[in-house]
Amino acid sequence: MTNAHTILSALGDPTRQAILDLLLEGPQPVGELAALLPVSRPAVSQHLKVLKEVGLVVDRQEGTRRVYRVDPAGLAPVRAYLDRFWKQAMVAFAQYAEDHPTEEQHR
Repeated sequence: MTNAHTILSALGDPTRQAILDLLLEGPQPVGELAALLPVSRPAVSQHLKVLKEVGLVVDRQEGTRRVYRVDPAGLAPVRAYLDRFWKQAMVAFAQYAEDHPTEEQHR
C-alpha cells in the first residue's frame, strides 16, 4: 500500500493535480486528457504512470486505447493521514474549552 507522503508528493505537481481533477469528471483516455492540458501526450502518459503507481488512478484497455479513471480507494491513506490532524485538533479544542470556560458556564 502506498503511504500518504508518497501520494502527497505525487500530487505536488500541478499537472498531476489537473489530470486528477479532469478524471474526477469521468474516465478519459490519454489523448483526450492531453487535448485539455498544455503538455504533450507523452508527458500526460508519464504523469498518469506516476498517478497509477501511487494508486490514485486505474486504467483499462478499450480497443487500442487505455482509459483512466480515479480510484477512490487510492486516497484512503491521505484521508487517514489528515484525519490524524483533525483528531488532534479536536482534542486540543476540547482541552482548550475545558481550560477556558465561558462566562455563561460560570453562572
